[in-house]
Amino acid sequence: MEDDTLNPNLTESTEDASLQKKHSSMVERLSKRHQTGSDNSESSSPSFESVSSFLSRFNLLKTTIESNLAQSQSLSSQLKPHFDNIAASISDLEKLVAENSYFLPSYDVRSSLKTVSDLKQKLDNLNSQLIPKKKFAFKNKGAKKDSVFIPQQKPSTVANVVSEKTSSIAVRDSPGFRNETGQVLIQDCKGLEVGEFTVSDLDSCEVRIIGTVRALFVHRLKNCKVYVGPVMGSILIEEVEGCVFVMASHQIRIHNAKKTDFYLRVRSRPIIEDSDGVRFAPYCFTYQGIEDDLRGAALYQETGNWANVDDFKWLRAVQSPNWSVLPENERVRIVDVSNMNNGKEEI
Repeated sequence: MEDDTLNPNLTESTEDASLQKKHSSMVERLSKRHQTGSDNSESSSPSFESVSSFLSRFNLLKTTIESNLAQSQSLSSQLKPHFDNIAASISDLEKLVAENSYFLPSYDVRSSLKTVSDLKQKLDNLNSQLIPKKKFAFKNKGAKKDSVFIPQQKPSTVANVVSEKTSSIAVRDSPGFRNETGQVLIQDCKGLEVGEFTVSDLDSCEVRIIGTVRALFVHRLKNCKVYVGPVMGSILIEEVEGCVFVMASHQIRIHNAKKTDFYLRVRSRPIIEDSDGVRFAPYCFTYQGIEDDLRGAALYQETGNWANVDDFKWLRAVQSPNWSVLPENERVRIVDVSNMNNGKEEI
């Protein structure tokens, strides 16, 4: 009887079958990967083409901003509108990074944010150099509101663009709450198409945003509590102190926060910068219909990223001293605002 192991034809046939099987398996995996890359579900993993597309768009916007900055020296008038447009463009660039950072490699996120920071610094330098500071400024104080519910349409006026403090994030002409003290501010976005929403210059206020918005910008809050439903894009927070934030979003970036607690559900790692004494815990906000809103925003599943914080000003291998996990015995319980007329309730 002939030994099969010594039969060269049989050996070659076996190897061909093995190679064919491996080849078929590889084709199947690539096909599944391509299909997954084009799927918009929560479990999808981005393709390299998505990263290339982001970098191409980012570099195009960056080049345009740099060109506009270079033209500033030659302008003899209309500098303020020119700088406002550049600030808005830089804000768009930063938002582009925030909205796509959940699939970008860490190096690309850090490099892109460094570029944004450099552009902000160039704009600040040109602004100080070419526009002299005014010695006097007059502000019109609005009448004190009895009602704190803000209507759904875009306000006809917004907080003055000129501020005593220079913000690195442009304050946009968008719906929002501005310049309030000691108020309960409620915005019901359910059934509405709300794009950007701004919360700025509040002291000792409580903010409740029910439903979904596409992007949220938070500036200069002190001793406030902010409860927010799903944000379909990004949240940018700047200059807050002594606050509590309960938020769900695809990406959250926090700049210059002091002694503030964050209860988050986020698809990517939260980013902090120039902050200290900030603590993190899982999302704890609810209202009637929030499950559907979370599913619609692809935020229904808990990722655990609330505890995976990136401190961009702490480059050492050891844990950053600027943030910590909020101890369970100090956390608030579920905040339920299903019946907004009767206030909120902790379960």
